Amino acid sequence: MRRDSVAGTILVAAVLCVVCSVIVSGTAVGLKSIQQTNAKLDKQRNVLAAAGLLEKGDTAAQVKAKFEKIERQTINLETGEPVSDEELKEAGVADPANYDPAEARDNPELNRSVEGLNGIPKTEKYADVYIVKSDDGALKGVVLPIYGKGLWSTMYGFLALESDLDTAQGITFYQHGETPGLGGEVDNPAWKEKWPGKELRNDEGKVLIEVVKGQGMGESEVDGLSGATITTNGVNNFVRFWLGEQGFGPYLENLKTKEKSNG
Repeated sequence: MRRDSVAGTILVAAVLCVVCSVIVSGTAVGLKSIQQTNAKLDKQRNVLAAAGLLEKGDTAAQVKAKFEKIERQTINLETGEPVSDEELKEAGVADPANYDPAEARDNPELNRSVEGLNGIPKTEKYADVYIVKSDDGALKGVVLPIYGKGLWSTMYGFLALESDLDTAQGITFYQHGETPGLGGEVDNPAWKEKWPGKELRNDEGKVLIEVVKGQGMGESEVDGLSGATITTNGVNNFVRFWLGEQGFGPYLENLKTKEKSNG
């Protein structure tokens, strides 16, 4: 076959395509574990940041060490009660140690219908919460995973509560596709600093927090994002949802009752 023939050209192109495909596929497989490790580390950083435990310059090893001191607990969102690995297996979770709420949302056996979480009709039945305790075992706070629709994306983050389970400790977002400079300002440290100390719920468990358009004036109001009304409304919606009866409300009430009885 002549190298300058049409058939020769096609053969060379085909071989190059196959070789490139093999290289790209191999690279993707090889990098997958690294990407998963980095994603896990990023989540850990955000949990620590929401709880006020992350310090500037913390290394990956320091983040891991701090995170290992936090207790992860899987709960039933409908009852607000912790669930054991055996219960998760009975519910259809093959590997409770690596339970993935994102996968559960697409599993009819592990999801549930909800109302009020704009644009999201189903959530997972079981969710992970992160309990922060002092060295003597006293409750210091709880970090809750939160998510919901913004303008362009589903936003994922963490909301930390102080030991009274009604006051905000901090908020972070680790994944979203909102517009930089507008809705993307949820990542702005200056905006996140407006959350600590805000009253999220009252003593009866009623959700009070509001992300308002413009400047928040009250103890339960947080400034909205300038020029990002839809993102602001979205954050307000899903923060209130996750603090309410269909979210972590039952769990927080159960934990509050337990803490009072222990105190």
